[in-house]
Amino acid sequence: MLKTILSLPKKGWQWLTKMKTALVLLFLLALAAIPGALLPQRSLNEGKVAEYIDANGKTAEVFDKLQLFDVFGSTWFVAIYVLLFISLVGCILPRSIDHYKALRSSPPPAPKRLDRMPYHYSGTVDESVEDVQKSLREEFKGWNVNEVDKENDRAGAWSMSAEKGYLREAANLIFHLSLVGILIAVAMGKMVYYEGQVIVVAGTDTEQSQFCNSAVSNFDSFRNGPVFDGTGLTPFCVNVKDFKADYLQNGQAVGFESNIDYAGKEDAFKPTEEWEHETLKVNHPLRIEGNRVYLQGHGYAPTFTIKWPNGEKRTETVQFRPDDMTYFLSSGAVRWDPPAGMYPDLQERRQNQISLQGLFAPSAEWTGPNGKVLSSNFPAMRDPAVAIDIYRGDTGLDGGRSQNIFALDSEALHSGQMQMLDRVNLEKGESVTLDDGTEITFDGAKEFVNLQVSKDPTTTWVLVFAVLMLASLVASLAVKRRRFWVRITPEGEGTRIQIAGLSRTDSAGWGREFNRCAERLLGLEEEALDEEYDVDSDDWEDHVDDHLEPRG
Repeated sequence: MLKTILSLPKKGWQWLTKMKTALVLLFLLALAAIPGALLPQRSLNEGKVAEYIDANGKTAEVFDKLQLFDVFGSTWFVAIYVLLFISLVGCILPRSIDHYKALRSSPPPAPKRLDRMPYHYSGTVDESVEDVQKSLREEFKGWNVNEVDKENDRAGAWSMSAEKGYLREAANLIFHLSLVGILIAVAMGKMVYYEGQVIVVAGTDTEQSQFCNSAVSNFDSFRNGPVFDGTGLTPFCVNVKDFKADYLQNGQAVGFESNIDYAGKEDAFKPTEEWEHETLKVNHPLRIEGNRVYLQGHGYAPTFTIKWPNGEKRTETVQFRPDDMTYFLSSGAVRWDPPAGMYPDLQERRQNQISLQGLFAPSAEWTGPNGKVLSSNFPAMRDPAVAIDIYRGDTGLDGGRSQNIFALDSEALHSGQMQMLDRVNLEKGESVTLDDGTEITFDGAKEFVNLQVSKDPTTTWVLVFAVLMLASLVASLAVKRRRFWVRITPEGEGTRIQIAGLSRTDSAGWGREFNRCAERLLGLEEEALDEEYDVDSDDWEDHVDDHLEPRG
């Protein structure tokens, strides 16, 4: 009983290091990644996960307990990943040692009865034994060769063993080593990478159209590996000049692009006119010092001007969130703090903060009762309009608590902390005047772009290992391991040659190669053996019983 228990680790290691086990684990890893593609992931969009859980109740709660919203960081996914890594290493190391030994060893000597091999031929040539030996050495030049004298030969005659195709096993090992390399590179990349998203309003010629990759706080959202401490950002700045989109008549997008200026750390303080220029397109990022800047999305940022009763004005351009990704009906909120001189008392000033929230349509269409319901009928900005609710009260701007930039605090709305003053629909250039004389004007909208800045120093290694894996796979399929044996004996004034061959892998095309070699050694014309036996060389094994001796 104790012996059985003690043998379990050894048996478990033997099972884990089988290639069959590695293939099963690789299949399980692919299978485990499916939920990560079908379900929203916290690492990508935590808000989407929260919405999914709210919409699906108990089912989503079970999914959450199973870590299906954190698939690639889940315990079970990491366990499969680590087991696959160990299994591959356990498979490759012994095979690499065996292959090294095979490279240093000589092919086995010829068997006693060559005519029992699947591929064999015998014939006589009018040459001396020494000349035949010389021809054999020329024929198998570059092969791994083992010559055996007649004293040590099993049949008591001089023989030669030649083997080729070791590259097949080497390529197979390189393939699996490359797979291990990819696993290591991906794991290291997850440790040191960073990725951030930021919304930049295009073409405002203000700070809103610029972004500098100088601090984590400059991003709207940011995620990174556990080793990255936030101080290793590559400093550079980007100025978004414009955004262009092409649409079909049905509103389907066919292309996006954005013209930008950019500068590294040394040129960031120069005027933007002296910066480098680039055009961002989908899947065509800006590459700068190992960073990639992607054009990931776009939307609209309505512009509002508020004029206070004392004559002061303030203009805000704030991005709204696209709720309809086809026609870009968007929702959002704007908050204003009144001028300090109007309300010297801080508490009174808070009570008179103005805010609004509502919808924006780039191409307005009015439906519903009395034509008051706003919708959009095209994604391009043809006839912009907004439908907004206007509030007065403490918006929590200086409350020290983070807020959703696209919506007002629902608790403040329901508690009466903010009071609704009006609900209006405004087209570009239209205004609304509040009860205290405050005037709010809708000035139109700008387009914004969502930029993603990412850096993963291991991506080059992943590419190198992927290319190496593909090349080694092709080599392992193209190269065939094969072995020849030749035995020669004097016969009268000539030399009798016995030739046999064995394919160490698949036999596709091997019969034809064997024929060509035998023809050269026996001095026959090209394809003489194929015509003499009237068989396809790939079907040679069907004629083993004939011993392939020439017919009279």
